[in-house]
Amino acid sequence: MSACSLRLRCIASGIVSSKVNLESAVAAFAPRSCERERVDLAPRSCERERVDFAVTAVFRFNGAVLLLVVLVMAGVMLCPLREHLRKAAELQERASGAANTRQSAARWINVAIPGGLRALAADGLWLRLYGAWAARDLPRTELLIRLVTIVDERPLNFWINGARIIAYDMSEWRLSSCDGGRMPAEVRRRIVEEQASAALRHLEAAFFSHPDNAAVWVEMGNIQLYRRGDLALAAGCYRRAAEAPVAPYFAGRIYGELLRRLGRDQDAYDWLRRVHPRLPVDDEAAMAGLVLRRIRDLERRLKVPVREQYMPAREQPGQ
Repeated sequence: MSACSLRLRCIASGIVSSKVNLESAVAAFAPRSCERERVDLAPRSCERERVDFAVTAVFRFNGAVLLLVVLVMAGVMLCPLREHLRKAAELQERASGAANTRQSAARWINVAIPGGLRALAADGLWLRLYGAWAARDLPRTELLIRLVTIVDERPLNFWINGARIIAYDMSEWRLSSCDGGRMPAEVRRRIVEEQASAALRHLEAAFFSHPDNAAVWVEMGNIQLYRRGDLALAAGCYRRAAEAPVAPYFAGRIYGELLRRLGRDQDAYDWLRRVHPRLPVDDEAAMAGLVLRRIRDLERRLKVPVREQYMPAREQPGQ
């Protein structure tokens, strides 16, 4: 009995020892295989990420290099252009026929530079102009205003904003450059007059590229009215604006009001009677009701008989 139990114990211990050896063997081999898989897979994924990153970096670098090359080429092309424009501007200032000089310079630029590069060059000059304006550099600002309109005369904002800088900002720069309190009133008026005249000449040159443009006439009227205080010339500008092909409603209304200030009530009455039938009733910008009220005021001042008073074709709001 004891011999049998001894044999069973030996067999059981052998099985246990075999199981332990098997588990240890599996435990010994398993980490090595996982390790091998990790070692095999990790470099591949890392290498793939490195390749993707390298490709992206190459594309970004090439794009940056291409942009740099384009900017350098544009700068090289614009360098001689800048000298030609500077000479053209100097000739424009010295020559008696400034309009002919501007036209010849503009024709040369139209032939020498394509439209897209003209717009790009003009935008670059306008940015330089803004920097000169912020620094209150009057000579440089004045030069760049002329250059930008010679390079590209098509944008109307170049003309109008340039005229405003000349008429308003530059006069204030000159007045503030010395003690304004000690400056004689006559000198102050002369400075304002000089800058207003320069702005008007600038706007007159705009008609070569924007003939009979209402916005240009309105800006000229504003300068005549607010800088020079000349009601008659301002009224003439507003009338030209009101008679332009594409005219804002307010131009005719302001012209009638200026005629009233000049004491020309009959002319103002006749003008507003012509303007009012063309004003749309349903458009608030036209202010047809306001124009009709001014007509009624003029009729009372002129003592127009009832049978001769203006009768609108349609009833207007606010009459």
